[in-house]
Amino acid sequence: MSNLTTSIQLTQNSKYKLSNGYQIPVAGFGVYTVPEGETFELVYEALVQGYRHIDTAYFYKNEEETARAIHQFLKDNAHVKREDIWYTTKLMNTTNGYENTVKIVEETAAKVKKYIDYVDLYLIHSPKSDRETRLGTWKALQEYVGNPSNKTLNIHSIGVSNYGIKHLEELLNWDGLLVKPVINQLELHPWSPQLKLREYLVKHHILVEAYSPLTQGVKLNDPELLQLEHTYRIPKAEILLKWSYLQGFIVLAKTAKKERIAQNLNVLPKEPNTQDALDVSSHLGKVDLDINILDALNKPDSHEICTWGGEDSTLYEDPK
Repeated sequence: MSNLTTSIQLTQNSKYKLSNGYQIPVAGFGVYTVPEGETFELVYEALVQGYRHIDTAYFYKNEEETARAIHQFLKDNAHVKREDIWYTTKLMNTTNGYENTVKIVEETAAKVKKYIDYVDLYLIHSPKSDRETRLGTWKALQEYVGNPSNKTLNIHSIGVSNYGIKHLEELLNWDGLLVKPVINQLELHPWSPQLKLREYLVKHHILVEAYSPLTQGVKLNDPELLQLEHTYRIPKAEILLKWSYLQGFIVLAKTAKKERIAQNLNVLPKEPNTQDALDVSSHLGKVDLDINILDALNKPDSHEICTWGGEDSTLYEDPK
């Protein structure tokens, strides 16, 4: 059963607590494939609409534009503080390894530190390298976390992406481990639910973050999804985003169209306006889907679309 619940209490301002105590906004805005020159405007608009979690990467080539947009938004909105906005970036597998990681973090710092001071979360994008290289990457990242006053870059949290159980086991059982990953960022949607991996992550207190909740477009014209959209008069994007929130994921919605930024975020209720501190509606909102929609999207064995290793990481078997 891939569906965890038919309803959940969330708002656009909701956060989940990481194992290291930091709190990450549940609704995230991703800038993968957003061209240079367009990222600043889109990120700024996302922040205007209410997003407080922005996800970029070194290899997206828009780290600096993303950080600059955050800086400008904070400058224009004095009531919003730097700690209110979550900034994630990541390494590509081709830059794994201790020395490479140090070099890339230095480059990240040169681009973003002047705008945002620190990075909330740094991820390893994939385990596609040999064991020594993977662990060397983690060794470098945890040194930054362990020494926040280092001269290069203050990194609050570190995590992984596209890691299957095999590589998580490798990391968690490594005798050099000092800092545990707080997140595993994965391709997750009804056709890639990755149940076994999710159960493992829950057991080890690693939060699950969903990228491509809209399936990278692969299944957006799926006849069954289109029929659900028609029958229940709910846009297919809303169905898929709500499905992800109902699983308890941190959800990264990506769009290069400004008009869709608000549409994606508005899947979650806005924070109700109230002065009554005892009124639970001041911090709770209901997100739900018809049980028949959830039943139709219950596809526990259909994870073949996942391109980064999935539940068993068969794409990433250690060459050694």
